[in-house]
Amino acid sequence: MGMPDERDDNPDDLESPPSFFPYGNEEDRLVRQSDLGEPVEVTVEGVFYAESNNNVQRFVLLSSGEKKLAIVIGLAEATSISLPLEGNQPDRPMTHDLMKVIVERLEAEVTRILIDDIWNKTYYAKVYLMFDGEEMEVDARPSDAIAIALRWDVPIYVLEGIFDRQDD
Repeated sequence: MGMPDERDDNPDDLESPPSFFPYGNEEDRLVRQSDLGEPVEVTVEGVFYAESNNNVQRFVLLSSGEKKLAIVIGLAEATSISLPLEGNQPDRPMTHDLMKVIVERLEAEVTRILIDDIWNKTYYAKVYLMFDGEEMEVDARPSDAIAIALRWDVPIYVLEGIFDRQDD
């Protein structure tokens, strides 16, 4: 493999991860997403902890009703997701609360989030915003997207093929 800027961002290349912006254009993105099926709406069942060999792993559990998806997250993300689930608000705004205020002051709104890809057990997501009558898509970590969705009370979707690939 050559220099990083010479790398081919082939999603089937398992030796290197996709870039943060893995699709060259809208058509490539739509083709890749269609490989993973249709979006399925999910709910957040909660944030859970598992301990093994003095190592604590935190994960958020999403459910479509039939299928479940566990995504490993960090401590800060676990807190940011748990607070709105439990109906709590910190004394001072957390990062996702600040983002909500900024988006609102810009007179935009979050409309939905989509977990749209997985590579080597790393999930990728998009946050969809409406601004000035135009929809925008922003790349995000799923944990951040979920924390934002909970604050906006918007739907969370997962492409159906991701449920089948989570154990790969």
